[in-house]
This record gives sequence, structure tokens and C-alpha cells, in this order.
Amino acid sequence: MKEWMKKLQLHYERIRSLHPEDRLMILFDIDGTILDMRHMILSTLRSFDNRHGTHYFRDLKIGNIRVHETNIVALLDKLTIREKDTARVVDWYEQNFWSADAVMESHRPFVGVMEVIRWFQIQPKTFVGLNTGRPECIRADTLHSLNKIGQEFKVRFGNEFLYMNRNGWEGDIVTSKVAGILHFQKCGYRVFACVDNEPENLRAIADVDAQKQILLLHADTLFKSKRKRLPPHAVSGKRYDLAALIHEKALPKHVQFVWHGVNDEANLRQFLASGIQWAECDVRLDHARDRVVLRDDSFESAPLQEEERLLTLEDILDPIQRTGKSVKLDLKENGVLIDRVLWVLRRHSFDGMNLWFNGRVDELKQEGFSKLTKAFPQSIIQVPIDCLVPLILSVPGEALALLDKFRSWGVNRFSMSWKSSNIHRVLDKLDKWGFEANIYNVPDLESFLQAVLLLPTSVTSDFNFPKWHYYGRGSGENQKRHSYEIVKTTQSLSL
Repeated sequence: MKEWMKKLQLHYERIRSLHPEDRLMILFDIDGTILDMRHMILSTLRSFDNRHGTHYFRDLKIGNIRVHETNIVALLDKLTIREKDTARVVDWYEQNFWSADAVMESHRPFVGVMEVIRWFQIQPKTFVGLNTGRPECIRADTLHSLNKIGQEFKVRFGNEFLYMNRNGWEGDIVTSKVAGILHFQKCGYRVFACVDNEPENLRAIADVDAQKQILLLHADTLFKSKRKRLPPHAVSGKRYDLAALIHEKALPKHVQFVWHGVNDEANLRQFLASGIQWAECDVRLDHARDRVVLRDDSFESAPLQEEERLLTLEDILDPIQRTGKSVKLDLKENGVLIDRVLWVLRRHSFDGMNLWFNGRVDELKQEGFSKLTKAFPQSIIQVPIDCLVPLILSVPGEALALLDKFRSWGVNRFSMSWKSSNIHRVLDKLDKWGFEANIYNVPDLESFLQAVLLLPTSVTSDFNFPKWHYYGRGSGENQKRHSYEIVKTTQSLSL
């Protein structure tokens, strides 16, 4: 089950290699595949309580719902409900389950599925279609609710990519699913995969796919038909795992990646051996020895430890240059530090195209940014704007005026934490205004891939991704670093 996303990745690459010019399409069912229908069940039942003054479903939790949305009676049988009310609940449920309010308020996607959809939507000549048993009469509500959900993930579903049951609520869903496949094929798409939670739907699709070019993926959630209806070559899975779907070599080429905290020898070795282009180093003055060193913490907040060996800026520039990589310098001070850094960079004949400076506005001020711009006009000059995120969303005109002011100082990229709320909206604003954007503070591989899918200009991470054999240690902030234990084993794994 863990491998269904990996199989999807391998199958997609194979079909693309065989048909490089074709328009490829992956088809998703909606209910039980994209959307966790338990939320709609719970919402509808609780609306009965609210309308009738009862408390039957007050303590009902999502985890307690283990029935398909069409088998509500089986759920009610397990609850303590007055016999005379059971029929009323069923009647209410059937009348309100597909209401516009229920569709809008209770739709919740399964974790990871929208990111998987986004991944395929940004691939060249690749399209995501929806093949649902829902009737045509709720087309508008379906598109509206799905696109509202998709905003956070930069996912959008077009009307032309939605196939619905043309025979109404009572129409045969299995037949409709097959008709959906044939419809998209007739429109010129090569359907390479179908994701559906109903075994009998996948069985019917397998019957019309004589060449077995369509990968059948069973979303192992709640389903009505029997599991034995699954075709033998179908692959089941419960988790939409981005890390299994996306490998390092498939990352977008136009997004820059930055290895955060290359402040020590171990991290430097890891970075140089990796496929990552940019190393971020924290730069400050060691006044005691009059040198530029790499250290996140200030000497005042965290005094130098006896066993602590500091790298200097000069220590890292030569190996970075020799390997054809680039350096991002997070300047922790203004004034003398900037002058010394610029002197070291000139001494090593560093090209501005391989330089990136980052600093806080309150630290470097206009003077510092202007000095960097004048010295290396082709470099990236970045400012973190986490404190401006609320302003960007609430008073965009004032925020734009501030960002334009920083741009006049030479700033050409703005950075925000992955933890910022509504980060997709902020990125949209920056893109609309013509600004480059960096996302930093990305903690793990799954979050990293989620950030990449938003397609910012750059992403900064510790790259502590054991799955990719990257063991980034972090910057050493508060004298803490990531650590890993290598466990030796003779056990062999087979799939």
C-alpha cells in the first residue's frame, strides 16, 4: 500500500517516455477519493440535531464513521436513537446530504491529495480530469466547492475537465465511469491513470483497457462495492505521499534551492556532495579575533564554547567556487561587517551572479542594502518580510508602497517563513506586483515538496531529508543541530 504513489510516478514517467508528444491525463473520482465524505455525513447529521433540538450526534466523531455515505442506516443502527426518530433522520439526511450548503461547508480533502493533483497540473502536456458519479445538476456547486478548496494549493479545475453522470441521481455510476474514460480519450487525451475508491468502477475501466496502459489506483477509504471486484493489477493505497511521488531529479528547474545553515564542516561536506546549488551561511564578526565567521547565534547570547570550531568566510569560498556552486550570505550585522565581507568576496573574485545577500531591514537599513547593490549589482539581495504578511493581506496598497521603497534600495527578493498564514495568497500578491519570493523555514521533506508546488522563486531548507540521503544539520541556532543515527542491517526488502 505504501508504494502506490511510487508506482504512479514510475508509470507516468514510462508513459511519457513512450508518448512524449501526447496530452496525458490522470483521472480522479471525487467522493471518497479526493473528498473525505465522512465530514459531509457528520455535518448533515448534526444539522438534524440543530434543526430538531436533539443531541444524537453531538459526540459523534469522524473516526466513528465507517460506512459509505449511501448506507447511513448502518451507522444509525449503532447509535442510541429513538425508534420513531430514525426514519426522520434518514429522511432529513437524504434531503440535505447534497444540498448546496452541505457541499460548500463540509467538503474536506484527504491529506495530500490536492498536492498530488497540483503536481500533475504543473507538468508539461499533463492534465487532471475528474470522473465522478455525481449528476450534471450539481455541476456548478461541484466546481465552485472544489475550486474554493483548491485555492490554498493553487489547484483549479476547469469545466472541460469534469465528467459527470448524465443520467441523474439514479443513473448507473459504473457505466458513467466508463463513458468518462471514453469521453476524454475522444477529446484527444491519453488517459494513463485512474484513481477511484470503488472497486467495481476500476473493474469496469479495466474491462475497456485491453492494452492495460491505464494504471488503476484504488483509494482504500470507504467504498460500497466489494473489494474482490478490484482488478488483479490494481494498486491500493491510503496515503497520498508526495515524497513517494516526487524525486529530487523531477523538481522544477526554474525554482532555486538553498541549503540552510552551511556553518560547519559537516554541513559543508553534505552540501558540496549534493545536487543543491546554493549554500546559505550566517555571517558575523568575531571581534575577539578580528575575522568574519559563520555562526547563527551572537556571541553575546551564546558565548563561544571551548570545543566549538568556527569556519571563516574564506574557509568556504574556495570549495564552493571549485564545485561551481553559489553562496547566500545572511548578514547578521551592518557597518564594518559588510565592508569586511565585500573585501573578502572581491579577494576571491566572486561573481555577482553567484552571490545572494540576505538581511533584515532594521539591521542593514538603506545604507547597507545600497552598499551591497553598488558592489554587486547582479547579485540577489533579499529581505525577510514576515512582519508585513498581515499588511499585505489586509492593506495591500500600504504594503506595496513599503516593498517599492525597499526595491529602490536595491532589494530584489522578499522572503517569508513557511509557517506564515495564507502563504499562497501572499505569493500571489508578490507575483502580481512583479516581486521574486523565497520561502524559508521549511522543516521536512513533505513540507519542502508542498512549498515547491507553490512555485516560488526559491525555497530554503535544512535539507535534513534522510529519504533522499541528505542529512543537513541546520544552522546551529540556539546551539542545536539535527542529528542522525546510521543503523546497519543485513535485512533485504522486496516489493
